[in-house]
Amino acid sequence: MSNAELIGQDPGWVIALKGVLIFAVCVFLTIMSVWGERRIVARMQQRSGPNRVGKFGLLQALVDGVKLALKEDLIPKAADRVVFVIAPIISTTACFMAFAVIPLTGQVNFFGHTTVMQMTDLSVGVLYVLAIASVGVYGIVLAGWSSGSTYPLLGGLRSSAQVISYEVAMGLSLVAVFIYAGSMSTSEIVAAQDRLWFAVLLFPSFIIYAISMVGETNRAPFDLAEAEGELVGGFHTEYSSLKFALFFLSEYVNILAVSALATTLFLGGYKALPGLGFTEQWLGGWFTLVWFFVKVLGFFFVFVWLRGTLPRLRYDQFMKFGWKVLIPISLAWILFVATLRVMFQQGAP
Repeated sequence: MSNAELIGQDPGWVIALKGVLIFAVCVFLTIMSVWGERRIVARMQQRSGPNRVGKFGLLQALVDGVKLALKEDLIPKAADRVVFVIAPIISTTACFMAFAVIPLTGQVNFFGHTTVMQMTDLSVGVLYVLAIASVGVYGIVLAGWSSGSTYPLLGGLRSSAQVISYEVAMGLSLVAVFIYAGSMSTSEIVAAQDRLWFAVLLFPSFIIYAISMVGETNRAPFDLAEAEGELVGGFHTEYSSLKFALFFLSEYVNILAVSALATTLFLGGYKALPGLGFTEQWLGGWFTLVWFFVKVLGFFFVFVWLRGTLPRLRYDQFMKFGWKVLIPISLAWILFVATLRVMFQQGAP
């Protein structure tokens, strides 16, 4: 039975519980990601990092959240109050919505009901994720515009230009995946990688996507929307308390979302590493969730590694790289893959 058929048979209570569980897992991983990034960067810089609150500093992110919640919530006089409040909500909501179509596990026993940890299996699931990722930038642009300040506005404009530029390259990098898998459904793309991961088969697409997802998430060395030396704090300069915390949360959830999509499209999704397929049946199928998040955390480590290693690019270098390097290479690769696909189909009996 396909994922879509299994999901279609889910009763209301299963759908609600799956939604709560997926949300809780994302929030937990975000909290652990913040701690992990600070510890990893600290080791790269030969210092200790957070190690006072809880064992190994594991509770540091929770304490930071409480600290932000207790801060005074300021709104500038020149700000558009309604838009200023709504902007961080838009960014955060869009990040969580991306997980609706990503299959986190294979078939599992969920309180006596057989299902998959996926909210819905759209036939255009990947396009849905790309569209939702585009919505997130509205929150950033609106935050910059509604602040009534010059530097946040510049940060918002930079972010919109950045996302548009690198989302084009990201979308083009996925065309080869669609051509080879014959589908835009995330579950069918995972199934198409039974023999060989697309990260190997479509290696140029994988590299282009990996670069584009760093630009898409405004992370170093592409964090030009919040460049401290040029824009003070970027688009969230005027934000404080929980509204700032929402932007902080959305950044890390967005990293997990693009990493989860990369895992699904290029690393076989929830499937085990080659030669370890027998582990997929452990714990009633729930061990596939472990495999999925091991791959996702591998991508997260790359994000942290880049932040601790590379300097920020100049804005002109960044835009030139997106439009004059990534996009032409993506178009040439699509032409090559499509030509090969047609040749093999015509040569088939």
